[in-house]
Amino acid sequence: VIGHPKYQESKRIAIFLSMPDEIQTEEIIKDIFKHGKECFIPRYKPHSNHMDMLKLSSAEDISSLTLTSWNILQPSDDDSVREEALAGGGLDLIFMPGLGFDKKGNRLGRGKGYYDTYLERCIKHPSGKPYTIALAFREQICESVPVAENDVQVDEILYEDC
Repeated sequence: VIGHPKYQESKRIAIFLSMPDEIQTEEIIKDIFKHGKECFIPRYKPHSNHMDMLKLSSAEDISSLTLTSWNILQPSDDDSVREEALAGGGLDLIFMPGLGFDKKGNRLGRGKGYYDTYLERCIKHPSGKPYTIALAFREQICESVPVAENDVQVDEILYEDC
């Protein structure tokens, strides 16, 4: 990931905070700050498919975040001081989680459509749709995954030995 050309050239990067069954992103987050890039993480709104990408001030900032009922760390609902990526300069790159992927770029998420809805908002932003890279384990690559018409394909899937 660190040596990927899209990562190298990106200045504003959104990345998920890993759940135990996902590719661990802590070292990537540290590298984002080490190289002076801006880092944004998801804040999911429960009972909806709305998600914002809010700016982290440092890798250590993660320890100040709230644990949700889904066991995901995110900025609290009343946190209004963090920049939302689309309220500013948009994003260059989004690292995406998922449960399964196929080699056509289809992604099986957790069923709420947060990333698909967010990418639709990105497409309407003046800076346009960011490049999307899914981070996966080799075992998550399938022949095909079910898709709906509002699913947005990822640009690239990175996994061991790909």
